[in-house]
Amino acid sequence: MFNKTKITFLSIFSSLGLFFASFAQAVCPVCTVGVLAGLGLARWLKIDDTITGLWIGGATVMLIMWTFVFFDKKNIKFPGRNIITIIAYYAFVFWPLHSLEVIGHEQHTIWGMDKLIFSIILGSVSLFGFERWYRYMRAKRGKSLFRYQKVVWPILPLVILSIFFYYITKYQLLCCYQ
Repeated sequence: MFNKTKITFLSIFSSLGLFFASFAQAVCPVCTVGVLAGLGLARWLKIDDTITGLWIGGATVMLIMWTFVFFDKKNIKFPGRNIITIIAYYAFVFWPLHSLEVIGHEQHTIWGMDKLIFSIILGSVSLFGFERWYRYMRAKRGKSLFRYQKVVWPILPLVILSIFFYYITKYQLLCCYQ
């Protein structure tokens, strides 16, 4: 299904966003590098799609947030800017996955939903929620709770969920496969 050439191409293409978003600081650049590096290795290491999807969703949210900051800094405004940006990013994620027949297989489901779609949504929501929670806590307290909290906080839910889904998929708990 996926060969090393396609994985390398997708990894390089995904990494290009790091070079063009150098001034935006919506989410820590170190976090994004970690997420994108993990994505490149996931298929090569035969990591389950539920875990890979979490990180794809997290990376997508980070890139969306960076784009919003870029738009704000460049004073780029147009009607529906945020919703169009969000739809465009998720279209750029799902269209290639569907075209390469990575999503849409009946054998690759968890709890009745495609593993990648389910985990991309879950990864997106969890990273966004924890990033908002970090901003709230920092605003309330006036400073971070610990060093590198801005790095740890967005990645923490992805790590916890990855461990959770690792055990579910490895031991086929909760009868998650059809």
